[in-house]
Amino acid sequence: MSGETAVSGETAVSGEAAPRAGLVLAGVGYRYAGASAAALVSIDLRLEPGRVIGLAGANESGKSTLCLVVAGLAPGVIGGRLDGSVRVDGIETTAMRPHELAQRCGLLFQNAATQLSNTKATVFEEVAFGPCNLGLPVAEVVSRVWWALRMAGIEALAPRDPARLSGGQAQLVALASVLALRPGYLVLDEPTSELDPAGTRLVADALARIARETGAGILIVEHKTDVLARIADEVVVLERGAVALSGPAATVLADPRLVALGVEPPAAVRLERAVRVSGIEWPAALAEAIE
Repeated sequence: MSGETAVSGETAVSGEAAPRAGLVLAGVGYRYAGASAAALVSIDLRLEPGRVIGLAGANESGKSTLCLVVAGLAPGVIGGRLDGSVRVDGIETTAMRPHELAQRCGLLFQNAATQLSNTKATVFEEVAFGPCNLGLPVAEVVSRVWWALRMAGIEALAPRDPARLSGGQAQLVALASVLALRPGYLVLDEPTSELDPAGTRLVADALARIARETGAGILIVEHKTDVLARIADEVVVLERGAVALSGPAATVLADPRLVALGVEPPAAVRLERAVRVSGIEWPAALAEAIE
């Protein structure tokens, strides 16, 4: 493929009967206001329901900017110039109001504290904050909250104080808060960057479950390529705002050009290379065990 990542699926998070058209970027370029150079150049990408696309690249390669563009915050909130087309289920993001877009495409940042209200006494109330702001009936809010908590695997945290959670738990609460809005697509900007291995596993497991059970399409920026190897169907690598590599996750994450693009391969790939360099035969059973 030449920069376009195509995946398939048709089950919607919100229970829609008809197949959704996917999240599609065509020829997308973006320049921040006052910047002399474009932050994104000719990006083609397609994410469909139930699939996970990993986004990797060196610092300043355009990953976070792409998240802002997909979520409609750029140029909708922060300004700048957008070229090309960004469509969510066939609708241009520039034609949607922020609250409408938030219900179609949820955005989760790397720091959970920036997305929690810090005004609620319990996790249940925190997750209910978004649906309440939509003016939904109480029964619908309660239903959405319990559904989101279950999807994130944190039902037991419902009565807990949000200020007394581990990093991994707080990130899952932030994720549940986004899920409670029932978006068909999730855009995650390095959601495990501030987490230890245990917290990273919690979030990765939840994301895999969400994609599998709800049909949500997930675009995840992640520098921990072991996470991408575990949950991504495909991986796109950016360099200077353009697509440098794209394709099936296993193929891209084993590409010898990855290091030159500022991306560390997964541990399994590094181990296999080290074994082969040493002259030891790489056992097929071991390769299967660590995948």
